Amino acid sequence: MNWFANMTREQLRQTYAEAWRKHVEHRPISPLEALVVDVLVLHPEYQILVSKPLEAQDYEHGTQGAAENPFLHMGLHLAVREQLAIDRPPGIRALHHALQAAGHAGHDAEHVLMQALGETLWEAQRAGRAPDELDYLAKARRAIRG
Repeated sequence: MNWFANMTREQLRQTYAEAWRKHVEHRPISPLEALVVDVLVLHPEYQILVSKPLEAQDYEHGTQGAAENPFLHMGLHLAVREQLAIDRPPGIRALHHALQAAGHAGHDAEHVLMQALGETLWEAQRAGRAPDELDYLAKARRAIRG
């Protein structure tokens, strides 16, 4: 289910732009494009960027004044959704439900998982090791306890 595994940065950004263009034009979209559109609907602040394919291709985080990288943010949404779909790491789906039961709405629960995933990936990259799935889940569980 690794949807974007073999895409270059340019191909990925083109996928975002093309999915959004089709959505705006009310044209049929693929299941992958539907996932992208679902994330973009939740983030109107990114819709302008992806509606301009050349600007999306040339976007460099840190030069546009944005607080966060929109492509990283959307990519983390999609990664979390893929994890939830296959329950990998094991228990992520139950943790997502627990976050929602603790008062984190669907989108907010994804953001909690994204924050934990981002931290876990950053730590793994910094240490030169594979991401620790148990640590990732533990980080996300902390949001339940407050």
